[in-house]
Amino acid sequence: MFLKNYFTLFLLGIVLTACSEQQARKPISQSTGTFMKESIKRNKKLVANEEDLIKKEIKKDTAHAYIASEKGYWYTYETLGEGKTAPVRGDIAYFDYEITDLYGNVIYSKEELKPQTYYVDKENIMIGLRHGIKLMHKGDKVKFYFTSHLAYGYHGDNDKIGTNQPIICIVSLTDIKKDESQP
Repeated sequence: MFLKNYFTLFLLGIVLTACSEQQARKPISQSTGTFMKESIKRNKKLVANEEDLIKKEIKKDTAHAYIASEKGYWYTYETLGEGKTAPVRGDIAYFDYEITDLYGNVIYSKEELKPQTYYVDKENIMIGLRHGIKLMHKGDKVKFYFTSHLAYGYHGDNDKIGTNQPIICIVSLTDIKKDESQP
């Protein structure tokens, strides 16, 4: 019995001694933030290149005057509608659109995309369209040039729109209605 108690005390002493002498492990690597800085630099260069491509294409279109938005895209009104107000948060916007590449090659036709119903600022749609639709009035037809980060970004749409591809959206706003289900 004495031997059993002695052995238990001995083990307890080793465990307590071992626990008290441990030091915290240091991290194997330390992050300096260089990856993020390099990523930001690459993305800025990518956006600048896409903007240059868009500006070159806009210069070729002498029939329209383009407006540079504060959000980083360009647009021109192809048709002005009779509407007096633009959609605001909570309105329902009805629109048709088609998507082309920067050179006018159709990626998605209006027929493929079908008429759209969009609850303004309450649904997830392409960020460029989210901003652009709020500039339009009923009956307007607007041509938008979007850099890839305002369109489908790094991944594209996993179908016809590629990685980091700037696009053109030609949007016709057919109607705006108040959402009657909202107070």
